[in-house]
Amino acid sequence: MMPTRESRTLTIGIERDAAAVYAFASQPQNLPLWAAGLGSDVARDGDGWVVDAPLGRLRLRFAPINDYGVLDHAVTLLDGSEVDVPMRVVRNGTGAEVLFTLFRQPAMTAEDFKRDAGLVAADLATLKRLLEAR
Repeated sequence: MMPTRESRTLTIGIERDAAAVYAFASQPQNLPLWAAGLGSDVARDGDGWVVDAPLGRLRLRFAPINDYGVLDHAVTLLDGSEVDVPMRVVRNGTGAEVLFTLFRQPAMTAEDFKRDAGLVAADLATLKRLLEAR
């Protein structure tokens, strides 16, 4: 059993219809456009996806397309361990709020966790810029 880990939920408001935000963010092939920390060259691989990340080739598994804005995904690292990434798009007036929960991994220092949170915040800001410019 794994103990509860420190977490941080980062959010950003996007002045775009929640359905449009979800439609864009739910497509794995769009990840390189806004999630710089994850990598590039996302490709289908069986029932999942692979991405060429700075750490090497990682496997990705995404929640099925749904009506609730759930964008949860799991990243399988090179050592076979899996990192769960809860993510949602929720309606916020005529726009949307994107929520991303970051868990501090077991070997991660406080400094690493803070750095990762900054990278996620930058990715969410890129997502906002992209979608508001469309």
